[in-house]
Amino acid sequence: MEIREFQNLMRQIYYQRDQQRGLAGTFVWFAEEVGELAKSIREGNRENYGEEFSDVLAWLASLANLLGVDLEQAVEKYKKGCPRCGKIPCQCG
Repeated sequence: MEIREFQNLMRQIYYQRDQQRGLAGTFVWFAEEVGELAKSIREGNRENYGEEFSDVLAWLASLANLLGVDLEQAVEKYKKGCPRCGKIPCQCG
């Protein structure tokens, strides 16, 4: 699934609820999911990595939808390498 497809799917599933919750409330849920991912990494709970990354990505897409940000366009920033030095891998000091 492409990034745009995933973002559109999250919009179809959750946009109305996210809009009712509001930007601040949706951001709090996103932050909580990042915290769950951090805890999983800290504890070395490898079985949960995929699930936690999935949740973080879903909430990120929800935030982007509320703000009108196209994630497919957003990743263009890194398409040609590091945005600062332009190299792959990054050669920044």
